[in-house]
Amino acid sequence: MAVNYGSKRLVVGAHYGTRDWLAQRVTGALMALFTVIVLAQLLLSRGPIGYDLWAGIFAAQWMKVLTFTVILALLYHVWVGIRDVLMDYVTSAVWLRLVLQIFTIIWLVGCAGWAIQVLWRL
Repeated sequence: MAVNYGSKRLVVGAHYGTRDWLAQRVTGALMALFTVIVLAQLLLSRGPIGYDLWAGIFAAQWMKVLTFTVILALLYHVWVGIRDVLMDYVTSAVWLRLVLQIFTIIWLVGCAGWAIQVLWRL
């Protein structure tokens, strides 16, 4: 018989919590690094901060790709967070949690499409 207490406890599971925890930290660090990069470009620029400066920062192809990568990281960060909140607090009606999760996915995909339009329209 397997002992299920103390130091010889049998630990099982897929460790999904660890993956989600790590995803939150990695995406958060990527967003923080991106913020530092954008702030550095703003602080090192000359002249007034207006549309021309912002358009200049995001005009380079590498910055568009980096920005879109950060937006995808943000969307995944949001998905993991909202999914966890819904799983923790919407427990009485499984159908309601599913509807809210589907709505969240549709909303996040829409945000990704809008981000593509904004970034490559500059």
